Parts: sequence; structure tokens; C-alpha cells
Amino acid sequence: MAIEALIFDVDGTLADTEEAHRVAFNLAFERHRLGWSWSRAEYRHLLEVTGGKERIASYIDALAVSTAERARLRGLVPTLHAEKTRFYTAAVQEGSVALREGVARLIHEALDAGCRLAIASTTTAANIHALLASTLGPRGLDLFSVIACGDQVRAKKPAPDIYRLALATLGLQPEQAVALEDSVNGLRSSTGAGLWTLVTPTFWTEGGDFRAAGLVLPGLCEPEAPLTGEPGCQLKTTGWLRFEELCTFASPPPALTPLQALYQGLQP
Repeated sequence: MAIEALIFDVDGTLADTEEAHRVAFNLAFERHRLGWSWSRAEYRHLLEVTGGKERIASYIDALAVSTAERARLRGLVPTLHAEKTRFYTAAVQEGSVALREGVARLIHEALDAGCRLAIASTTTAANIHALLASTLGPRGLDLFSVIACGDQVRAKKPAPDIYRLALATLGLQPEQAVALEDSVNGLRSSTGAGLWTLVTPTFWTEGGDFRAAGLVLPGLCEPEAPLTGEPGCQLKTTGWLRFEELCTFASPPPALTPLQALYQGLQP
């Protein structure tokens, strides 16, 4: 069955946004004089919790504070997250976050082939809109047929809900689409929805268990900066992943019938 849509995660997949998110969280904490500052190592661990509000709440729950203070801090979560989102979107709008290498090329190859694009992310709509406008131009949002994000589903990744929503809105079956992810939670979400998944880890997610992925690559890369050892290791045609080859990976030839297998076995 032909691949009719690519469904992208955002943070880490479209762009390595996590450092900008980390800085934005810390600015929000500083604004509220909380005395918190998440280091890169600490934030890498915190990314095991999906969703910004959920991440703050998880951090609060681990603090050695009184029950009353924990309740007060938990009450600040929506305000802190809204403040963080303002800092993050401002940074993105200033152009401080770029798409990962090869992403724009793959997007346009897919569109040129008549494939639709979708997003399945646990981040907020405001974050997505800011990133697409900043990196793909003022009409970047229009390139995507479906934007499934944030609070549109009850359970966030690793639950499959967000991918199921994207598929339902596209009107497609799982075998008609490909998911692109960078994390273990994202992979569990996409494969839970039945999707063949390409994983391109970053610093924040490398070392995870990606055995359920259809293909794992360090990145998509470009003709002028190909993947080391490619083609010939995992890729067959070029040193960068093209849309056509991605579809080949995701749509293996149908299994031979017993008669076809017997016929082929008889050929010299």
C-alpha cells in the first residue's frame, strides 16, 4: 500500500528545540524567583516525562518540601508553563531554532510526490505555529494538512492517542502513513498506533531502546553533508534519506503466495 502521509513529531524531530525549551523554563522559574535552574543533564532526565506542564509537576513532586508548599507550587504550574511558552516562542520567532538538517528537503520531496504532511506532538499549538513560521516561512503552517497537538487528547505520549487522532483526521490507516520521531516515548506512541516509524535521535534522546523502529538514523542529512558510511550501511541509493527510499523502507513488497514462491524457486 502506498505511503500517503508523513506524520512528524516536533521537538527533537523537526528541530532540536530542547535547549531553547530548557532556557525558557529557567527564565520562567527566575521570573517567579523560585531558585530552580535545570541543567542540561537534569533536563535530559526530565524529558522522560512528556508535556511541559507534566514535567514541571513531576519536578515539584520530587522536591523535599511540605505538603502545603507542594500544593502551592502545583498551583503555579499553569502560570509557569504559560510564561515558559512566551519565552520559548519569542526565542523561536527571533530565529534561534533551526530545522534539523534534511528536514526541509524531505518535506518538499514528500509534497512534490503528492504526499500529505501531519504533526503529532505533545507541545502546544503556539510552539508549533511559531516554529513552522520561523523555519518554513509565513505559510509554513499551510504545508501541513493536520496539526494534532498538546491538549487535544487525554493521554500524551507514550500513549498512542495523538497518532490515532492524526490518522483519524487524515482519514488514513496506519499502513498508509509513516511516523518520524526522536525519542523512546514518541516511538512507543507511534508504534502503539500501528505506524512504521523512523527515529533520528538527538543528544537529549540518544541511547534509548529504539528496537521497535523501522529505521534508526543519526539524521536525514543532505547531499553536501551525507551520513558517514552511506550508502551501503543502511541506505541503498544515497548518503541522505530521500522520500522515495523512505517509502521503500516503510512499504516492503507483499509476501509471495505459495505458487509465486514455487515459481520463483524454479527459475534458473
